[in-house]
Amino acid sequence: MNALGPDATVGILGGGQLGRMLALAAARLGFKCHVLCPDPRSPAFDVVRRVTEADYADIAALDRFVADVDVVTYEFENVPAETAMFLSARKPVLPDPKVLAITQDRLVEKEFVNGLGIATAKFAPVDSADGLTAALAAIGQPAVLKTRRFGYDGKGQMILRDGADPAAFEHLGGQPQILEAFVPFEREISVVAARGSDGAIECFDVTENEHQDHILKTSHVPAAVTPAVAVQARRIAETIAEAFGYVGVLAVEMFVVRDGGGHAVLVNEIAPRVHNSGHWTIDGASVSQFEQHIRAVAGLPLAKPIRRGRIEMINLLGAEVEDYRGWLTKPDTAVHLYGKTGIRPGRKMGHVTRVFPEP
Repeated sequence: MNALGPDATVGILGGGQLGRMLALAAARLGFKCHVLCPDPRSPAFDVVRRVTEADYADIAALDRFVADVDVVTYEFENVPAETAMFLSARKPVLPDPKVLAITQDRLVEKEFVNGLGIATAKFAPVDSADGLTAALAAIGQPAVLKTRRFGYDGKGQMILRDGADPAAFEHLGGQPQILEAFVPFEREISVVAARGSDGAIECFDVTENEHQDHILKTSHVPAAVTPAVAVQARRIAETIAEAFGYVGVLAVEMFVVRDGGGHAVLVNEIAPRVHNSGHWTIDGASVSQFEQHIRAVAGLPLAKPIRRGRIEMINLLGAEVEDYRGWLTKPDTAVHLYGKTGIRPGRKMGHVTRVFPEP
């Protein structure tokens, strides 16, 4: 694909806050954006040139959408495979839809990661109640039972402890599942990496993440890890991006665990998109993850990300957003509101980023 000129239009599948921030980054580079999403209240709709409010399976709407754009990307990984295939036959879809096929299925994803020689928690497929019994015997307890598809922010999973009822398979809907060994991690980290169409890779600094009820609450940069762990984490992200032939930004979520007298890193999940743990880059780095993603899918050179200090990113969940005026009074603090209507517990309504000088 040739590099896009500044008059080009970037098509974005999904209209949430990630799509909104992608569109804002694209505008800085002169691009127009067209968002397709079925939700009429999509926050990305407020900041783009054109919108298509339609289901992802609406062929006529997809035809109109793809005819108006020069490249297609997405803000979430649960884009229907049929949609991605339909669009990719007409215009470039980046990252490649084959990445979706791997990352949409937790079992396939973990097999892919292990195939690269990268460690994960022990796991086993579960396709029935009897299969869960066998998996528990192989993996042991405690363990985490997850649906293979469509789980996020703690949805579609449950922890199984000693004497767990095999009926848990039915509690998660009786659909294909995966059992993963519980990881006694020391901390959770992530690496947001970008890979350009020329194969160049740039990683942002390793981020340490804290969750609240399975939802990311706070990210700290730099992570409190040893230099060796930071190097290992970046290499893992680079290896995965290279193996995918990836174009765009991805995030790799990892656990840091004790390993004898040192530490080891286990991959938890891959997010083939811009990621909540990379929001700090808007205010805390010389280039944001959103601009890096737009640069990559537009065929432009990646920037070298330089961190501007010690960073703390805090998600505003649910009613916490009502206190945003207090954050506006704090020095070295940037407030980002997503323009969402309807406050619900745990819903990501915005975030704040605090940038402090290095000690």
